[in-house]
Amino acid sequence: MAKSAKCRIKKDDKVIVIAGKEKGKIGKVLKVLRKKESVIIENVNFVKRHTKPGRQRSQGGIIEKEAPVHWSNVMLMCNKCINPIRIKMKILEDGRKVRFCYKCGEVIDS
Repeated sequence: MAKSAKCRIKKDDKVIVIAGKEKGKIGKVLKVLRKKESVIIENVNFVKRHTKPGRQRSQGGIIEKEAPVHWSNVMLMCNKCINPIRIKMKILEDGRKVRFCYKCGEVIDS
């Protein structure tokens, strides 16, 4: 089984799409799919799925939902300087390892 790559994007992070048909859109990360190396972002990359009526679902029809975007096509947004940033890691005095903005020095992890 292949080992999944390291990802510094986490759930509930604010990200911007930097490549592809959804370029420039900003959203919140709903889910990180480590094995597929992708993320699902709120209100970005909608696809239509045609579903049959089933036992649990009373109605069939066309359902729109978010599809995954490869995590190399997104960048984290800093809350303080409001720019797409690269993530750096830092160890605090209490021993915690946190992510921080390389431009303004703001700690991203709460």
